[in-house]
Parts: sequence; C-alpha cells; structure tokens
Amino acid sequence: MQNDISNILENGESYTTEFKRSLNKEITNEICSFVNSSGGKLLVGVDDNGTVCGIVIDNKIRSQLQTSIEAINPRPNVTIDEIDYEGKRIMIINCFADDRKPYMVSGSIFIRIGANSQKLTTPDEVRDFFQEANKIHFDKAGNKNFSYPQDFDKKKFNRFIEETGITKQLPEKQILKNLKLFSDKDEFLNAGVLMFAKNIQQHYEHASIRCLLFKGINKTLILDDKLITGNLQEQYEGALQFLKSKLELRYIIETAGPRVEKYEIPEVVYKEAIINALVHRDYYEIGGKIHIEIYDNRLEITNPGGLVSTLKENEFGKRSVTRNPVIFGLFQRLNLVEQVGSGITRMHDYMKTENLPAPEFSLKGIFVVTLYRPTDFDKWITNWRNDLSKNQIKILKEIYKNVEITHIELSKITGLGTSTITNNIRKLKECGLLVRIGSERKGYWSVSTKI
Repeated sequence: MQNDISNILENGESYTTEFKRSLNKEITNEICSFVNSSGGKLLVGVDDNGTVCGIVIDNKIRSQLQTSIEAINPRPNVTIDEIDYEGKRIMIINCFADDRKPYMVSGSIFIRIGANSQKLTTPDEVRDFFQEANKIHFDKAGNKNFSYPQDFDKKKFNRFIEETGITKQLPEKQILKNLKLFSDKDEFLNAGVLMFAKNIQQHYEHASIRCLLFKGINKTLILDDKLITGNLQEQYEGALQFLKSKLELRYIIETAGPRVEKYEIPEVVYKEAIINALVHRDYYEIGGKIHIEIYDNRLEITNPGGLVSTLKENEFGKRSVTRNPVIFGLFQRLNLVEQVGSGITRMHDYMKTENLPAPEFSLKGIFVVTLYRPTDFDKWITNWRNDLSKNQIKILKEIYKNVEITHIELSKITGLGTSTITNNIRKLKECGLLVRIGSERKGYWSVSTKI
C-alpha cells in the first residue's frame, strides 16, 4: 500500500485521481463524478501538488463522509481506507464505476473531464450522457488479441517511464496497472496497445498518419507522400518532422544569444493540431487515417470523428471533452497536453501574433483544422485594385499592419471619417476579406488573404 501511494503521489492528479487537503462539501460531487466515469481514488489529506499534509480522522469526519456518500443516488460503490504515510494520516476514498449510471447529487450529474470534475448543466448534456453512458471508450476496452508480455515493447515502455519521471521501483505490470492499462479481466487496454505494442499497426492498421505535399491548392499533383506509423508518440514526432521539413523556416538574429528559428506557421499551432488529432480521433472508425496535407496556400490536418457528442459547437474552444480519456492521460504525463480547454485559444493567439488568418475548424463527421500559410500582402492586395475602392485598400493595409487597430485610430491614420471607416469595414466583411475574431471591445481583425 505504501508503494502504491508513493506512486500515486508522484504521478499527480489525473482522470482517475484527485487530491483534497480536507474533507469539504465538494467531496460529494467528486465521488459522483468518479462513479459516473471510470472510477478512481480521492486522497484526502494531500495538497493539489501532491504534498501530504495529513488529516485528523475521527468519528465526526467519518460521519461527515458517510453523509456525503448517502447524498448520492443511487448509493455508489465506495470503500474507504485510512493509512499512515510518513507519519501523517490519509483517507483514501476508492470509487468504483458500474452499470447503475447515472449517479446524481440533488438532481445533478457530475462527470470527469480530464483531471477535473464537471457538472452537466443543460438538457442536451444530460441527454448525451444517457446516450453515452453504456458506450465503452475505445481506449478503455480490453484487447483480446494482445498478449502481455509477448506483444509488449519494453523499449517503448522504458522510454515513456524515463520521459514522464515515473518511478521504476514497482514491478512493470504494477506500473501499467497504476496507469489503468489493464481491464478488470486482466486484458491489456487498447490505449496500451497504441502506446506500447511491438507492432501497433498489426493490431490497428488504421492507427497511422498519412502526410502529403501537393503542388498548387488542390489534390491534383502529389509531390510527396509518407505514411507515419509506430506508437502514438512516434507518430506525433514523425508528423512533426515531416512538417518541419516542408514548411518554410527563417532565422531571427538577436543582438545577444543564439539565433531563433521561426516557421511560417507557428510551431506551437501545428503541434497542438497534431496532438488533438491523435488524442481525440475516433479509433472505432477503421476506414480512415489522420491526414496531414500541405498545399501552396494552407495546411490541413484531419482526423476521423467530429466533436464528442457531449460537447456542443458553441462550447468548442471553451471546454474540452476527450473521446479517449486514457490516451489523453498518457499524453498529459508526457507534457504534450496543456491545460484542458486552452488549446484552441492558444492556436488563435499565436496565429494572430504572426498576422496570419485565424485557424478554421470543421466539426462535422471528420474533424478538420485549416491553417493558412503567409501571403505576400503587397502582391495580394494589387490583385484587388479593380474590385476595391482606394479607401478600402487603405483600410485593409492598416488593419494588416495592426490587427487590434480601432476605428478611431484608422480614422486618424487614413484621414477618413469614422462613419466612412465603419461603412467600408462592413463591405469588406460582407465580401469575406475581413473577419472579426471575438468581441468588438476585446477582439481583433483577421484579413482573409486566403481568398
């Protein structure tokens, strides 16, 4: 038990682990979220950072916990351990998921989203939960055709252990069980197959990435075609290398220090897109692969599966729901997944910083991220001389220089009245050359040089 706790503390909070400094009113909701998801452990007497602070456990605390458990309907399958760890007392609440879902607290349903608990607040969310409650996530299903340890790749596993800093003191299989990679029937989960099989594509041929380079802006002429295989981490690295070899790179020489490499599309943006494709794709869909396609004017990254049904289009970019929670957790341990729900905002911010059009997302059926490559603006604007007025060209040039420019600033620079500015901006928006990202007060402009 002591070794198990040490390993849990070292690995930190996750989809199946939560730390609480004290027993508070949130405990009821946390237990509810675990039993509505995949189960897990609540460690009471531990700070968020994994530091053991301890808790005084007496009959009052025990009674308080029982009251919290009884507030959940139906009564969940929960066991409680009280242990001494390094001279301090910890309470461990073991929560077990079963087929009696949904569990409710005062009429509300709570579920796990990444390492957080979240309340379902709308009828659509609740409806989708009922529809999804009995569906087994692909990555959490046991693989009957995988034989451990015969099909297991120790080199891939050892690399993962080293890069995540997980202790090697425990036996290999125990570490895998702590990572939730074995089912209750002792079958190796699909998430483990995708990460640690000797030959991943032997089990799932569709779990790969096809990278293509085209000449022009359509699929007529292929200049390069490469299939990236291996485990999910190797696929991420292979796709990243392909993009770096094809996208334009420039060097910025600072007055002091080494030169800085800058790709035409910010590296953090296409990294995020690749990771999202690997973590959120629908692996049940065997007819499609992840595709990375480079055209003269854009980069497209597609993966089978649209939005998860519990996430609405108006919530996209504001909160995150993963189709593959175990894979998501493994990528978190590799520090490849940032704060939950922040990735889309970060992509917008970096494209804005480089004065590039905002990323475009297609969310239906096949998920598509489109990132537009830089355009020679002066050359591009000359192509519009016969279609735009001189005032409209003036306005576009100033907005392209400063995407946060205001109507008043535009008026001062161009000498045009604010009403003229407003009318011309409306016309530019109507013809698709100008897009407002965010609110009028806090947003910014995006010049659609892709047209």
